[in-house]
Amino acid sequence: MRYLVGLLLCLSAGLAMAVGSGDTDEVLITVGNQSEICHEQIPCPVGDRSYHIKEPDDWDGVSPLPVLLHFHGWQRQGTLIVKHGRISGATRRRGVLLVAPNGARRTWDFWHAGTPDVAFARAVLEDVKSRYPVDETRIFVSGYSWGSNMAWRFACEDGADIAALLAISGTLPQNEECITAPKQVRQVYGLSDTVLDFPYGPDGDTTHPVALWRDKLGCLTGETLGEWRITKHDLFTRTVWENCAEGRVSLDIHDRGHFIPRGWIARQLDELLFLPPSFP
Repeated sequence: MRYLVGLLLCLSAGLAMAVGSGDTDEVLITVGNQSEICHEQIPCPVGDRSYHIKEPDDWDGVSPLPVLLHFHGWQRQGTLIVKHGRISGATRRRGVLLVAPNGARRTWDFWHAGTPDVAFARAVLEDVKSRYPVDETRIFVSGYSWGSNMAWRFACEDGADIAALLAISGTLPQNEECITAPKQVRQVYGLSDTVLDFPYGPDGDTTHPVALWRDKLGCLTGETLGEWRITKHDLFTRTVWENCAEGRVSLDIHDRGHFIPRGWIARQLDELLFLPPSFP
């Protein structure tokens, strides 16, 4: 009993010192039903699972934040995502709150409709809204590899409020019966991908990776806009479908393999956040 009283006094004293110091980077340990303040490597609990979060640079603590919900690749966790230069480096410089759920057993269940990971991802978003002011018109979902497959699954089953899907080297079967769709779909894929092979269509059609979303959004003929480059090693050919009944689809293809292209997420966020909707 004496030990418990002493422990509570120490915790109370530590909390008072942290609050009084005005140091907002301090991790506060509270007493009662509250838990540790989660940030970056400290996970936020959701039931018996968790996610990680990374605030943007120079956020004023008040303004509503766009959100990028990113699903990690196979055998990864959110701890990697919140320090990944090509993901976190893009969000933190553009005023976007990065949210990185942790897959059970370091993977995702995207194989069939009704997977519990869809409900988990929705619970993560709702928990984020309870902690931060969120701009609900700019919630973006992304993922890499199996995380891209999971991002597709989430958009397919619970994507009605998703402003854009940013999918990297992963899709779902094109015959999926999606009950929802994001407002925009942006896909990137490598023709030399041997991990999740490039999903060619009939007669070698290279626009097939986004056929499901073109059909779902009622798109007509696509327009190839030509090549664009981020680095000397990363050259893309972009095709866009803007004549859709609702929404917009774009596909970037490169000649390389299975990886997150440098600067690709950053460019998509720039276009979504700062440029007119018709920008290619």
